[in-house]
Amino acid sequence: MSEPGGGRGFGSSVPQRAPWSLVAATAALCLVSATSVWTAGASPMSREEKQKLGNQVLEMFDHAYGNYMEHAYPADELMPLTCRGRVRGQEPSRGDVDDALGKFSLTLIDSLDTLVVLNKTKEFEDAVRKVLRDVNLDNDVVVSVFETNIRVLGGLLGGHSLAIMLKEKGEYMQWYNDELLQMAKQLGYKLLPAFNTTSGLPYPRINLKFGIRKPEARTGTETDTCTACAGTLILEFAALSRFTGATIFEEYARKALDFLWEKRQRSSNLVGVTINIHTGDWVRKDSGVGAGIDSYYEYLLKAYVLLGDDSFLERFNTHYDAIMRYISQPPLLLDVHIHKPMLNARTWMDALLAFFPGLQVLKGDIRPAIETHEMLYQVIKKHNFLPEAFTTDFRVHWAQHPLRPEFAESTYFLYKATGDPYYLEVGKTLIENLNKYARVPCGFAAMKDVRTGSHEDRMDSFFLAEMFKYLYLLFADKEDVIFDIEDYIFTTEAHLLPLWLSTTNQRISKKNTTSEYTELDDSNFDWTCPNTQILFPNDPLYAQSIREPLKNVVDKSCPRGIIRVREESFRSGAKPPLRARDFMATNPEHLEILKKMGVSLIHLKDGRVQLVQHAIQAASSIDAEDGLRFMQEMIELSSQQQKEQQLPPRAVQIVSHPFFGRVVLTAGPAQFGLDLSKHKETRGFVASSKPYNGCSELTNPEAVMGKIALIQRGQCMFAEKARNIQNAGAIGGIVIDDNEGSSSDTAPLFQMAGDGKDTDDITIPMLFLFSKEGSIILDAIREYEEVEVLLSDKAKDRDPEMENEEPPSSENDSQNQSAEQIASGSQEVDLVDQESLNSHPESLSPADTDNAASISPSEQNSNPTENHETTSLDGECTDLDNQLQEQSETEEDSNPNVSWGKKVQPIDSILADWNEDIEAFEMMEKDEL
Repeated sequence: MSEPGGGRGFGSSVPQRAPWSLVAATAALCLVSATSVWTAGASPMSREEKQKLGNQVLEMFDHAYGNYMEHAYPADELMPLTCRGRVRGQEPSRGDVDDALGKFSLTLIDSLDTLVVLNKTKEFEDAVRKVLRDVNLDNDVVVSVFETNIRVLGGLLGGHSLAIMLKEKGEYMQWYNDELLQMAKQLGYKLLPAFNTTSGLPYPRINLKFGIRKPEARTGTETDTCTACAGTLILEFAALSRFTGATIFEEYARKALDFLWEKRQRSSNLVGVTINIHTGDWVRKDSGVGAGIDSYYEYLLKAYVLLGDDSFLERFNTHYDAIMRYISQPPLLLDVHIHKPMLNARTWMDALLAFFPGLQVLKGDIRPAIETHEMLYQVIKKHNFLPEAFTTDFRVHWAQHPLRPEFAESTYFLYKATGDPYYLEVGKTLIENLNKYARVPCGFAAMKDVRTGSHEDRMDSFFLAEMFKYLYLLFADKEDVIFDIEDYIFTTEAHLLPLWLSTTNQRISKKNTTSEYTELDDSNFDWTCPNTQILFPNDPLYAQSIREPLKNVVDKSCPRGIIRVREESFRSGAKPPLRARDFMATNPEHLEILKKMGVSLIHLKDGRVQLVQHAIQAASSIDAEDGLRFMQEMIELSSQQQKEQQLPPRAVQIVSHPFFGRVVLTAGPAQFGLDLSKHKETRGFVASSKPYNGCSELTNPEAVMGKIALIQRGQCMFAEKARNIQNAGAIGGIVIDDNEGSSSDTAPLFQMAGDGKDTDDITIPMLFLFSKEGSIILDAIREYEEVEVLLSDKAKDRDPEMENEEPPSSENDSQNQSAEQIASGSQEVDLVDQESLNSHPESLSPADTDNAASISPSEQNSNPTENHETTSLDGECTDLDNQLQEQSETEEDSNPNVSWGKKVQPIDSILADWNEDIEAFEMMEKDEL
């Protein structure tokens, strides 16, 4: 996983023509007035308190660094609970996490430039001597190319940058003669064999001693790497080339970036998480700004800042436009599929995306940076730390917290960009939480579970490299740092590279390959310093107005004042506010109440209904508060019922000739009827019901008697359909989606809910098939007339007796060659049908454990006081978007042949196409963790 650090500074040596004029740099002229405007809106922290907090950061660093040096050095990392060093091979393997350890005193190298930033110049000089004396880069150990680059190569280059700065000042490091740079060059050459691929993308791992190809290397068989792993090299490799004059490093890093850019998804301009290093095919096709991709975006923008190559800026802006179009759902950032960017790929967010507000500051997009940062801060206030992953209703998904610095990084950049003292208070909270919950006698221990406060015996090197650097700079004035921080840019590991490298050893061809691949929209690119009166309206409460609507986004308790006013209105005879549990989408009175609360229903093109709250459109402030509470209740209700009623996928297996059980269709379960996981499977021939929608008494009971009835989704409740076919004598039912083209390999698992009434009278099994899977059965009926299926909780072994039987007719012999098909159930969240919602909100019951609906304040407009609250109750039920499926059926359809009359593909063709889709989906599902 990538550890985005985030850079920001720039100096006068870089032309003032770039959009990074909005970088969080107090020296930037275009931010001077902005800082004064923002500061006016809050009570400034006194110089004395800032110094006190800065000194506290220094003491905390001493506690962590001192214990590492005393109890762990020369090991790579400190184990703070057992007070000893972590040595690769001597401790139980932690999997990929250990790939950062190379027996090269990782924590010491990663901390070099932090010592200088914290004014510990004597300790820095001693540390450099220890590195030169003790560190060996020729160890027989397999390490991560990515981690070694950002932590070790970056640490050596950052140390070298500040060593020559101190030497120029004339007091320290007078003996230094580029020794750290020579070590960096040695390490760079050791990493180069990893780039020996046809694509130019590096192998993810390399043996420091034996490289890639040799048998002793024990690596070189990997085929996949993450996008960030291949795209987070340009700063360190280019700096190494500029420092040494050896252009090969920058050339290799540029080639990897060029290849990633070429392989982006052209229609969405997004990149996936994992790519095949030999073919360039995307292995994981989900896209976000968190783990696996994060620092790729960061390095595109910073490569432009450091190297001055316009193509990097153009690529970043193209990607950024796609991020804000598809991934950004302020204040949330949700992963999507690169080929279907409107479809969320996850129901949770990971902690690594906390760097993104800082990058948005560098870009100059302050408003969404403030929104996302505030959301993250509310999560921290709820859990003390940012969980490694959390759902969109801010529940813990992965409870660990390895003391990641990304949130502190974004806090620092927002403070530098805005001057708002609020961010100093945020930093103070971080310090207090670290000392209260993570501090142990021998350092600082990672949190094993933020809910229980339990610790893990690890203190990663990035904690010293980044956390203390950003916290100290947050509270430091310019005179508190012995050099001008604005003359440097931060790498993703917060190592410092001087900006004068942009004009040094420029031997690399700067061919602009961006325009070869895309039509560029000039509106995406800012080439001048913007007017700060537009960016930061002359309103001292501007930042507060953006943050205020998010204050209760995590803590859903209603403010006391509102409660008192509401109680008084009750006593005066006013109706109590509409509760989510009582809401019915077909009730005109309820819709009118929603309108009064500023909540509107938007009918989407794909048949979904989206709830959106605009607080400013509410009839009063109390109604706006009621609307906010209603949205939160609807989300909580959905999440609670999803947890209580989640069911695994079921199987529909075609067992008749010529399939003999080889075709297994993934089916959605029902929350009513016979539970196939507790009872024997149901086997029978299928028959279509009349009317096909099953919403009234069947007119062909003799046709479905003793058979499994096929019915079409829509126009009534699922439970009503089940009762009608049961009364006609059916032994089971299969509901086929009426949304043509829907498929279980692209849509989340669907779970049929009840009608809010007692459904104990339904005793037959009911399953749901998407349109594509349903067409398999319908086409089989067209070909063979008699089709027998097995409804079960999982696929059964094929029937050898039936398979050995003589086929009824020779003309169907070719069908015996149908490919074996096992369909894997989607682990996405289920569609929620308005058929169910119209009756009772208890039908909001997504079928995935990851589903967690949440509040999503949408993009603010120019009015700083307006609060938008969006709750999509989606058929795809993504984490944030619990969107309600609109009942799109508007015309009666009682003819069972209506959906069959269309031209359809032969069964073999459908099965072959489906097989390819399922294989791709299974790979995506396998890589979800």
